[in-house]
Amino acid sequence: GECDLEIVSQPKIDVTQVEPGKPFIFTAEVAVKPEVTLGEYKGVEVPKSETEVTDEVIENYINGNMLTTYPVTDRAVEDGDLITIDYVGKKDGEAFSGGSAEGYQLKIGSNTFIDGFEEGLIGVMPGDTVDLDLTFPESYSRNQDLAGQAVVFTVTVQNILESTDYENVTPEQLELMGLEYKTKEALWDAARKSVEEEAENNYQTNINNAIMDQLVSDSQFTSVPQPLVDEEVQNYNEYMEAICVSFYGCDLETFVTTYYQMTMDEYNAQLTEMAQETVKQYLVIEAVARQEGIEITDEDINKKAEEEAKEYGYDSAEALLDEVGKTTYRMYMLQDDVMAKLKTMTNVETVEETEESSTTAQ
Repeated sequence: GECDLEIVSQPKIDVTQVEPGKPFIFTAEVAVKPEVTLGEYKGVEVPKSETEVTDEVIENYINGNMLTTYPVTDRAVEDGDLITIDYVGKKDGEAFSGGSAEGYQLKIGSNTFIDGFEEGLIGVMPGDTVDLDLTFPESYSRNQDLAGQAVVFTVTVQNILESTDYENVTPEQLELMGLEYKTKEALWDAARKSVEEEAENNYQTNINNAIMDQLVSDSQFTSVPQPLVDEEVQNYNEYMEAICVSFYGCDLETFVTTYYQMTMDEYNAQLTEMAQETVKQYLVIEAVARQEGIEITDEDINKKAEEEAKEYGYDSAEALLDEVGKTTYRMYMLQDDVMAKLKTMTNVETVEETEESSTTAQ
């Protein structure tokens, strides 16, 4: 018969009777969405964590996020310089594998290359090309065929890359960096706007987190469906595996043990705990949506997806939904609508942070 239970897993079938002339009898074990008893979500107190936008914060933001290196071509290379080079390495007149590059950035004195390479570029003017007669060390292990061999590197110095800070930057340097700002004042105004927007976004995120943490903490769950937790773990691991391969060139286990400095058992335990909290948040969001009559229709999803497809460069709304997943996209939309509703319904009281708990923008 039919029931109102929301099934959240594939059924586990157990056949109990298969005999000619008799009814086919089986049992199906499924996980169902649990009942959630919501806590009170009015009068939540949120610590005041707005970042004070000081001149120091703005200047640090400019130096750390907006100013880049700029090319210099009117002086010779010195020890300690960051330079851009093109080079070709040849052995017996033939280019060897791995010995050529264009637009390579090299710090003179970093000992990135074999002895004599970086030293041989000191005194060279940008735009000039030099031949460096060098010998690979006998102990060179990256390519055994080159160990102890004489080679010639033909190197062209494109430019020297210099850096500066807000206090000393000039309009000419801003232009060389490729920035759109013609004056230091315009740069400052843009930085102030970015810092203020970031501070406001952080403040709103803190409010959202405080409301959600309070609501999850005060709510009661008959259970946390393991299939939903497993799905959350799987999705996160797939995301992390892609990151590891693309940016670190290793598998997930190597990344976890090297960069997180923990065993896979420790990682899986923490991830499972995080996934359980995430599932609780989803359950609470859906419970609030039901209680407050908030719905996300297919029409809402398609309209939002069409807007965001254009914004994020997708060919169509369907392409965006195929990549994100319609169920996940619906949850994002529902979460936004629920949080907006909660903010209007709750008495959010800002209380001053203590000196120990305050933070500054970096």
